Amino acid sequence: MILSASLTCLIALIFALLGVAKILALGPMPGLAAHAGLTTAAYRGIGTLELAGALGVALGPVVPLCGGLAASGLLVLLAGAVTTHVRKGDGVRKLVPAVACAALVAWYLVLLAGL
Repeated sequence: MILSASLTCLIALIFALLGVAKILALGPMPGLAAHAGLTTAAYRGIGTLELAGALGVALGPVVPLCGGLAASGLLVLLAGAVTTHVRKGDGVRKLVPAVACAALVAWYLVLLAGL
């Protein structure tokens, strides 16, 4: 139970922070958007989806369907991030955060499903 709650909080925090940073175009976000070949507006859209995913994951323990759908959506976003990093020729250092987040979200789905 503690592991599941901790994982839920960690994922919600990570994606809430990333989502807000992208929506507000804070710090390096405009540069990262340009590097990925995206406009700042498109990056804000991704941030909005990340923030929605964070909220859905946070609701997951109460509404498992919502948590499952939100986590699945985050996995799709992360697959896009991994694909973009590979396509841009980014090194392992830039690829690891997306892969690690994908592993956390997948673990959350396993715990949510009770497997």
